[in-house]
Amino acid sequence: MSDPLSSIDPIKAAPTAKPRVHYDPHFKVTPAYRESLPDMQNADSADIHGANVPIMQVGISNFRLPLVFLTGDQRQITLETSVTGTVSLAADSKGINMSRIMRVFYDFQDRVFDLELLEEILLRYKQELGSSRARLKLGFSYPILKPSLRSNLEGWQYYEVSFEGFLDDLNRFRKVIHFDFVYSSACPCSSELSEHAREARNIYGIPHSQRSKARVSLEVRQGELISLEEIQLLCLNAIKTETQVMVKREDEQAFAELNGAYVKFVEDAARLLYEQFDAEPRIRDFQIACAHLESLHSHDAVAVINKGREGGFSADFSDFKDLVC
Repeated sequence: MSDPLSSIDPIKAAPTAKPRVHYDPHFKVTPAYRESLPDMQNADSADIHGANVPIMQVGISNFRLPLVFLTGDQRQITLETSVTGTVSLAADSKGINMSRIMRVFYDFQDRVFDLELLEEILLRYKQELGSSRARLKLGFSYPILKPSLRSNLEGWQYYEVSFEGFLDDLNRFRKVIHFDFVYSSACPCSSELSEHAREARNIYGIPHSQRSKARVSLEVRQGELISLEEIQLLCLNAIKTETQVMVKREDEQAFAELNGAYVKFVEDAARLLYEQFDAEPRIRDFQIACAHLESLHSHDAVAVINKGREGGFSADFSDFKDLVC
């Protein structure tokens, strides 16, 4: 039996001294009722609290949904994706309709996502929310099947990736890929000191190594494409000592030999990556941030380098805690 009070028009109903503690699952929203709902986002500018100044970014962060991406060999893959969408807000505006950022994005959820699609979504954001600037970031873990070093096994390595798009007041679009690469860094100083102990005093020592991470941020030239698999390969060609997925004894021995062959300080890692990405003609601009999570020290060793393009990345990276792996 339905609640007899649910048939009362809530717009015409007289207010009571004490509201009912009740949820009506049968209540239907009519156009008139929806029109009566308060709209605080579009309130008069006189209702603005605090300074009446523009806000550079306002929106929502970390709403998640499955999105389709293309692999390097043009296969479609569905990945859980964390989305952050923001727009600018003019000084005389109270606020934005936050849910509209998500609703607009859901209009594109069945498309195959690449960097170019971000521009289309950002244009819709500006149109729907009446903003002059818009920004969008998609974060996901991207799987690549990697072979072991010697045992002929394979395993899935996951790479933290973000696609980021910016649209300014003149609708100029900028697109960036952020790619995290995790590797082992064997300390050259520790290696030489261990060898010295063996040669001078016949003492066995183990050089220290640490898990390390590089975040490569890059812009691709207009009309060019580069796959995430190709970015991974550029990192691997530079660093050599990527952490492993499937490991048997022969693989662990091989990894020890690999670390011995390619010892590196954090400065070396940054310059080796620079060399690879600077030589790739499809990449217009890039920035590289490295963190070696020291096993000797209680602190980390960090380095940042960029291509040095005027108006491009400025090497002002400081969120090194993001590189903890």
